[in-house]
Amino acid sequence: MITLILSFVVLVIGYFTYGKLVERTFGPDDRVTPANSMTDGVDYMPMKTWRAFLVQLLNIAGTGPIFGALMGACFGPVVFLWIIFGSVLGGAVHDYMVGMVSERHEGKSIAELSGIYLGNGAKWGMRLFSVLLLLLTGTVFVNSPAALIARLTPMENDTMLWVIVILLYYVLATLLPIDKVIGKLYPVFGTVLIVMAVGILGGTIFGGYYVPELTLQNLHPSDLPVWPYMFVTVACGAISGFHATQSPMISKCITSEKVGKKVFYGAMLSESVIALVWAAGGVAFYGATGGLNEALTNLGQSGVVYDISTGMLGAVGGLLAIVGVIACPITSGDTAFRSARLILSEMFHLNQKPIRNRLVVTIPLLAVAAVLTQLDFNVLWRYFSWSNQTLAMISLWVATAYLLKTHSNKMMSLVTAVPAAFMSAVSMTYILMAKEGFRLGAGIGYPVGAVFAAACFAFYLTKLNRAKRMI
Repeated sequence: MITLILSFVVLVIGYFTYGKLVERTFGPDDRVTPANSMTDGVDYMPMKTWRAFLVQLLNIAGTGPIFGALMGACFGPVVFLWIIFGSVLGGAVHDYMVGMVSERHEGKSIAELSGIYLGNGAKWGMRLFSVLLLLLTGTVFVNSPAALIARLTPMENDTMLWVIVILLYYVLATLLPIDKVIGKLYPVFGTVLIVMAVGILGGTIFGGYYVPELTLQNLHPSDLPVWPYMFVTVACGAISGFHATQSPMISKCITSEKVGKKVFYGAMLSESVIALVWAAGGVAFYGATGGLNEALTNLGQSGVVYDISTGMLGAVGGLLAIVGVIACPITSGDTAFRSARLILSEMFHLNQKPIRNRLVVTIPLLAVAAVLTQLDFNVLWRYFSWSNQTLAMISLWVATAYLLKTHSNKMMSLVTAVPAAFMSAVSMTYILMAKEGFRLGAGIGYPVGAVFAAACFAFYLTKLNRAKRMI
């Protein structure tokens, strides 16, 4: 339990120290934001800071910090280190920089930002890659809540009915102005999410459960190596490329650059708290990583969430917790499709104020998602996980290029370059070794991943030296 408490403390300290450093590195000022200068009544809408924070939190806190944390907890308490340091030094930096750079460029998507700072080829690659990721994300966030809702209703075997209901909701949330559905529902769901996390934490602490203390030993019962699998499995609770598609959406709504740290950096650390709660609760409830892994295998992620919630909090508290878990993926799925609509509208230069133009983009997106829901959830999750971390890698390099171009002290670009290099190693090593990749052994995956990351960092150093000479 001491390890868990210290993990929370590190996140708080990280917000006030490293978060402040990252904020100073970017240098927010008093310029007019796109929310005020480009208000269109659909996507560019001024939003109060507390509401923007809750919307950002719900956007990014999908199934990932719950399902991913539970699967990551099978590696043992070492997962706590990845969640806290991955978030403070990587994930929160990633979310803040992407959101704020987007805000400086009229709320443009990560794909368009890639074109500005990495070239036209990167722009088109990121357009295709980010839309693919958003489709996978939206689909994952259809299947998991549908399965959980079906489990809670008399129609336990009728998951497809709930898939259809959720997709219909996504149509509305994707089409309507951001303040009509998302702006009104998300603060409510955000409150439920926070109360749910507090409930699970309280159940873990006061329910007589044992939370293992920190050890670097790999406790995964299947001997799955920590590197790189844990760093991909636990994505949304530590660092997630999906967030690079969400931060630009809220960059269109913040009314001052100076609230960026609260909205972007703060929301990411809050998501990490959720991941810590579920990682600790999962191991504590089942008694060991082996018991948790067996439950995940036999019951699936939704079944494990149901068992932990009702087992720790009883029927009423369990229902509240499950509602929060249902709200998490749904409120990320709808914004995934909304972000995809915005990226495609940028590609085809479609003004999104007329609803006809929104329909032209939205209907095909949801149709493709409906087909993808027929695929196996675990397969979708694996491809989503790798795509997620690869997008995080690219987004961090985009932020690095921005700092090299704009910051007077070029060395400050190390704030994003170091986690970018780290994620380069994670992404390359994983795709070489994973089942959905090349299935190569660690003897090849480890050195090639390290060489790839070193090459990326060496290229960065050449750009850094050139930028310093030009001052």
